[in-house]
Amino acid sequence: MFLNLRDPIGLGPELSLALTIFAEAFCAGLVMVGLATRLASIPLVITMAVIVFIVHADDPFRQQELPLLFGFAFAALAFTGPGKLSLDALISKRF
Repeated sequence: MFLNLRDPIGLGPELSLALTIFAEAFCAGLVMVGLATRLASIPLVITMAVIVFIVHADDPFRQQELPLLFGFAFAALAFTGPGKLSLDALISKRF
């Protein structure tokens, strides 16, 4: 079966690209500054899961290792939250 890499989950290439850019640029930026970290981690976990289980499904483990590592890190952030040195913590202290 031939997999179209521009449309890995069947939503169309434009929407797939837009969702990936949203996750890897906008959501990753939110995670970096610690703003809405738990919510911003969810699209990143989904993106890494698509990369590992659909795009690189037939590739060796060394191709899947880095997206798996990032996926687990984003999942850990989704469960634990951003920490004391984040904008979320600063905002919650003020209110």
